[in-house]
Amino acid sequence: MSTIAIIGGTGFTGSNIVRHATSRGHQVTSLSRSHPREPLEGVQYLTGSVEDRASELTRGSDVLIAALAPRGDMAGQLVRIYGHLAEHARTAGARFLVIGGFSSLRPDVDQPRFVEDPELPASFADEAREMEQVRQLLVGTPGDLDWLFVSPAAGYGSWAEGAHNAHGTYRLGGEVALTDEHGESHISGPDFALAIVDEIDTPVHHRAHLSVAY
Repeated sequence: MSTIAIIGGTGFTGSNIVRHATSRGHQVTSLSRSHPREPLEGVQYLTGSVEDRASELTRGSDVLIAALAPRGDMAGQLVRIYGHLAEHARTAGARFLVIGGFSSLRPDVDQPRFVEDPELPASFADEAREMEQVRQLLVGTPGDLDWLFVSPAAGYGSWAEGAHNAHGTYRLGGEVALTDEHGESHISGPDFALAIVDEIDTPVHHRAHLSVAY
C-alpha cells in the first residue's frame, strides 16, 4: 500500500480521492483549510498553509496529490505553490499528481488546446490559463520528478449532473479530450477518483498529461 498526501483533501475532488484511497487500504493524509464535516476513519486530517506544511507532507509520502482550484485567494498563486510542491516531491522521491482542468486538453491531435482559444469564456478563462501554466511548469521540471497532470471531462464538478454517481467505469486518454457517442464529455467525482487511485495502484503513465471521461 502507498502513503498518500492530498492537498485539498476536503474539496470535491480531494474528498473523493481520499475515500477511494482509504477504501483500498492506503495510508492517507489530507491537508486543507478546515476539517471535514464527516471525517473518514483512518485518515489524518491536517489544516494550515500548503507552503508551511509542504516538507511535512512530502516526507515519507509515496504520492503527493495537488487538488487546489485557482480561485478566491488562491487565484494567481498556484504556479508558485505548485512549483514549491514539485521541488519537495522531487527531493523526497514522491510521485506528484496534479488535478488540472479540461481546457488544457486539445479537441484533436495537433489542434490548439482549448485554453488557447481567444474567445474562451471570461467566466473561467483566468482559471483555465493558470492551470495551463501549471501544466507547462511540470513539463519543464527535471527528469527525475515523476509527475502526472490529470484533466477531467468538461462536465465535471459538484455542479454537474450525476456528479456523485459511482458507475465504476471510466476511459483514460492523453491530451486529446474524450467524448462519448453524442459528442459530450462527462465524468463523476467518484469515477474520476477511481481513475486516480487505479493509476496509483498500478503506475502506467509518467511525466504525462492524462484525460479521464466516460
